[in-house]
Amino acid sequence: MKLFEELNEEQRAPVNDTEGAVLVLAGAGSGKTRVLTARIAHLVEDMGVSPSNILAITFTNKAADEMKERLFAITDIGRMWVCTIHSMCVRILRMYAERRGLNEHFSIYAEQERAAVIKQAFKECGFEEEGLLKSAKFHISNAKMLGLSPEQYAARYRHERNIDAAMKVFARYDRHLKQNNALDFDDLLTEARDLLATDSEARTYLAGKFRYIHVDEFQDTNAVQFDIIRMLAGVHGNLFAVGDDDQSIYGWRGAEIANILHFERAFPAVKTYKLQQNYRSTGAILALANASIGHNSMRKGKKLWTDKGEGEKPVYYEADEEAGEALYCARIIAEYCRKGYRPSDFAVLMRINALSRSFEQEFTKYDLAYKVFGGFKFFERKEIKDVLAYLRIIANPFDSEAVQRVINVPRRGIGEKTIQTLMSYADAEGLSLYDAVVDCDGLPLNEGAKEKLRGFRDFIKDLILRAEEQPLDGLTSYLIKVSGIYDMYLDGTDEGAAKRANLDEFQNSVEEFVRMNEGGSLSDYLQQITLYSDTDEMDDGDYVTIATIHAVKGLEFRCVFLCGLEENIMPTPRSLDDPKAFEEERRLMYVAITRAKERLWLTRSMSRYLYGRREVTTRSRFVEELSGELGIHDVRARYSGDFGYPRRSAGAFPSGRRREEREESGFTFGTAAKRPPVPVPPAQRQSTSRPAPSKSTSGVELSRFTVGTRVSHPRFGTGVITARRNEETNLIVTVRFEVAGNKDLAAVLAPLTVLE
Repeated sequence: MKLFEELNEEQRAPVNDTEGAVLVLAGAGSGKTRVLTARIAHLVEDMGVSPSNILAITFTNKAADEMKERLFAITDIGRMWVCTIHSMCVRILRMYAERRGLNEHFSIYAEQERAAVIKQAFKECGFEEEGLLKSAKFHISNAKMLGLSPEQYAARYRHERNIDAAMKVFARYDRHLKQNNALDFDDLLTEARDLLATDSEARTYLAGKFRYIHVDEFQDTNAVQFDIIRMLAGVHGNLFAVGDDDQSIYGWRGAEIANILHFERAFPAVKTYKLQQNYRSTGAILALANASIGHNSMRKGKKLWTDKGEGEKPVYYEADEEAGEALYCARIIAEYCRKGYRPSDFAVLMRINALSRSFEQEFTKYDLAYKVFGGFKFFERKEIKDVLAYLRIIANPFDSEAVQRVINVPRRGIGEKTIQTLMSYADAEGLSLYDAVVDCDGLPLNEGAKEKLRGFRDFIKDLILRAEEQPLDGLTSYLIKVSGIYDMYLDGTDEGAAKRANLDEFQNSVEEFVRMNEGGSLSDYLQQITLYSDTDEMDDGDYVTIATIHAVKGLEFRCVFLCGLEENIMPTPRSLDDPKAFEEERRLMYVAITRAKERLWLTRSMSRYLYGRREVTTRSRFVEELSGELGIHDVRARYSGDFGYPRRSAGAFPSGRRREEREESGFTFGTAAKRPPVPVPPAQRQSTSRPAPSKSTSGVELSRFTVGTRVSHPRFGTGVITARRNEETNLIVTVRFEVAGNKDLAAVLAPLTVLE
């Protein structure tokens, strides 16, 4: 097999070991996907194992699709299960839906739908206090993550404040899910586990079917997932688990690092292999990663190495305030883009997404294309959720949450009082909300309200009938047009245009699904997008990625900035008294470092405005641990001259002044002899990476930026220069833009065009 020949000695050993339990500790960038793919291909092509007897579990749709693509080029995967663990559970539950009291077309509730139904259950229990609602949401989520019923959870956490009230809401919430023929994300796992645990026929069939089970990212499994995997492996015992204990960073959502650290307790005869050759990063980056993670005690122990060479040493930088930190990153990115790099080669990573604002602000000023991940995902936008709700009703008319969402979208005059009457009737009769709409003629409503409900009822009936005859892409096109959702946003505003563009993109996603999934049903499409993740949304666009570390796990970039390296940010304060949580924080540091292929910058701000106030910060202890590797002695003396920032103590600016008004005021490039080449923003570069001849900053003498000169900016529009300063070092101009207001801009960086 050609693929086998491409493996190194470390990788070949576990691929050849096909029987029994095998644990592969795969370091970052060590080619674990190649190993998984090669092993499956080896089973099918060399050992004659039927693809239908192979199960491969991943943790993101993107990883599953990548594995499918690699396998498709090698062998037959038509009957092979290659999917996320949630998708696998959906598939199993649809096979045995009736045994779990479900219809096979059950809805899957994402976080927004789940929150809406919990809030409804909360109100029905007679509660009003907002704090109690938050407490109930937490306990419900925690109970489901642990796989406990309301009664079991209440018994275990009986001393928790408000536990009885929270469990009352939990029970009511579960009742609504059953009425709606719906499951939430956690239910997919617990229902599948309970099916396997209680239904010997289902367990025997599935465990017998899957002779060889492969699990990627095993360190991210929680207790419920581990139970499912263990039961599926109960007949043949051939479990191939691949993971990295040093990259276990999801303890906050239930991942149990003990599953990989103590794997041998469940599988005593396990054979363990280590993949330590890294194909991603330079030697200097790996040395930093190894030095960092070496401070952890709860680990199996391995040391990454590479034959790629030492490369550039990581750079550490401290700024006075967060805007200076962001400006430093912007300047480095612009400078490297002038040398031939692309914006997509860069990632700015942070522990919490609250730090992204200053980077967004600075990148916008200097016209650096960027995209923030960890925020509102495409399929969570209101206009998209509304269309999805209609599709969910078509697939599952019992879905009362979906009916409640769109019964008056677009507005059809069905008010809150009418909806409450419908809900009370449905609850009393044990019906779905749509059933109540169908029965509206017998309800205590005026004729006008009944007529509006009949219109909604007839529209839904028409959609359900069309779904039997029309392909999915034709159905959604008809729905968006006839429902009036598209027309809702024909208001002439930029926001309306953006929402219409989102609806068009949604239609594109449906058409792409139809092309890529011959015979795929509406339920299949809804399942795919409901199980969508942040990482799945990342595309190949040419932009700087701004993201939390959690959002980029599994990805890689040529250049990485790891920012906000301060105490109480990384590590977080809640981890300081919990050794297990603290080591997870250090694993986050390791994950961030190992995203970088060629260059790595570590940065912090000596004072930061966060959570409503500005405070002096302390350097992260994770940086202090690496001071020898980074060569940190007097960091201010070492870096202020190299990068042009003044030596200024952390509280040098009066706290009452806005940082936006002063952020460039002290920026210098140092003396003329040391001044680096003027970086050109990507928008102004030609394909040769040479400055494009224009009237913009890159081609205009800075002396032309005089007070009173009219200029234009690609983001801020037109404006007038009202002030100049720092003329001997780095010219700062204040521009009063007609729409955006006053902005202070470094003239050599800002994409300003002088207007004649």
